[in-house]
Amino acid sequence: MDLVFQASAYAPLAIGFFGLGTGYLIYGPQELFGWPKRDERVDKSTGIWGIFLPGLCQLVAGLILFIGMTWFQVFKEAPLYMAALAFTAYGIHWFALGFNRWQGSDARPNAGMCVAFFIISVVGAVVFFVAGDWPVGLLFVGLALIYFSDFFASIGMKMGERALGFWHLITGAWLMYLMIATAFNFSLAWTLPL
Repeated sequence: MDLVFQASAYAPLAIGFFGLGTGYLIYGPQELFGWPKRDERVDKSTGIWGIFLPGLCQLVAGLILFIGMTWFQVFKEAPLYMAALAFTAYGIHWFALGFNRWQGSDARPNAGMCVAFFIISVVGAVVFFVAGDWPVGLLFVGLALIYFSDFFASIGMKMGERALGFWHLITGAWLMYLMIATAFNFSLAWTLPL
């Protein structure tokens, strides 16, 4: 007997946007303004936040999307595949970033990670702009700028860290808009750009 599930318009986008945006709003002020000043206690705190907000929220969103698309076929829109890929990859990557920060690990190996995540960010921008979803395409432009900046921060350039903080704050604010728009559009049948 084949089970057939009805398609759902309620993809778990808001939780992924919220988690990543929160992570960026936590990390951004430290990178841009040096506040709070990094020490062992602050690194442990920001590490835990990195694991549980951007890490867990995005991983949950990505896995639900992948399972919903592949096992249950409840999500049918093709660009959601890119969203599932991005949320899952970025979620796992935040587990590593948060854990490394919590442990006080060396950030230099992040340079290689930045190349891979710059590429996935460009791919996401292309997918969403071609699909006509400019708000999410714009998010991926912000993500590409984050990883471009993070490359230089990882190799020890102070301006890279400042640029990273700037793009974290700008992209974090945009992610909060995307979360709000998703929540209002799904909950209240509004039509905010998304």
